[in-house]
Amino acid sequence: MKAVFLDATTLGNDVDFAPIERVTGGLVKHGATAPEQVAERIRGFDTVLVNKVVLGREHFEHSPELKTIAVVATGLNNIDLNAAKDHGIQVLNVTNYGRSTVAQHTMALILALATRLLDYDRDVRAGRWAQSDMFCLMNHPIMELEGRTLGIVGYGDLGQGVAERAKAFGMKILLGARPGQATGKVDGYSRIPLDELLPQVDVLSLHCLLTDETRNLIGARELQMMKPDALLINTSRGGLVDEGALANALREGIIRGAGFDVLTEEPPRNGNALLAEDIPNLIITPHSAWASREARQRIVDITAHNLASVS
Repeated sequence: MKAVFLDATTLGNDVDFAPIERVTGGLVKHGATAPEQVAERIRGFDTVLVNKVVLGREHFEHSPELKTIAVVATGLNNIDLNAAKDHGIQVLNVTNYGRSTVAQHTMALILALATRLLDYDRDVRAGRWAQSDMFCLMNHPIMELEGRTLGIVGYGDLGQGVAERAKAFGMKILLGARPGQATGKVDGYSRIPLDELLPQVDVLSLHCLLTDETRNLIGARELQMMKPDALLINTSRGGLVDEGALANALREGIIRGAGFDVLTEEPPRNGNALLAEDIPNLIITPHSAWASREARQRIVDITAHNLASVS
């Protein structure tokens, strides 16, 4: 097996690539690869590893040796799957590596928003506590999670991990059906249509992939259906939420807060409606929910296992 990794830096410099190197008999690693470098760098290799590098029909047509693409992530939107199939190229991806770290990050966003953690920290640093006429500050409303309802859209490995942790906080769990998805009982939880789910939840957490059916799944109409003190969490994919509509909803108090780890453009070099400075009770993290060292090493280990199965 002759293998090349086009964007190895995306997994960090603290993971051990030895499992992949053993399976492939060696691995050529490039830290990053620009679009115009792809064709040259994959030429002569039968196995290509990528995270976010885009591979399309034009690459496959000029690389007849290519037999396997290993995506060191779950999403496959950077690979032209139809073209790969036409050229007999097997495409592998990695699933079930980030349950603990993504669920942990999701709960961190929920807790920070519910307790107004960042707001109180800013108040203390600004000297407002020191100026208080009593022993504490209570100028931001705090939501107690116990007894509240968490709605989860996307009940795969990550959604299940969030449900487990939310139950430990005494939250009630409801599942939302994506467009075209069946309703009914799943693991003892009720899966109901989204329009029925939204008015009931105190926290809505998204864990589904971005498809034509889920793009802008939550827009102005859906936000209006939610409780005014509800929280919206997205640690899945940018594009699931209409970001302009959410920015307006937060400004107008249509919902209480939101926590996002993803945006439609990453990194947001061209700006984003959610990056405006006047949006209250919004936390945005830089697509880092998946990035614990443990999770990144699991990606390497699972990729090695996947490659071993086709070698």
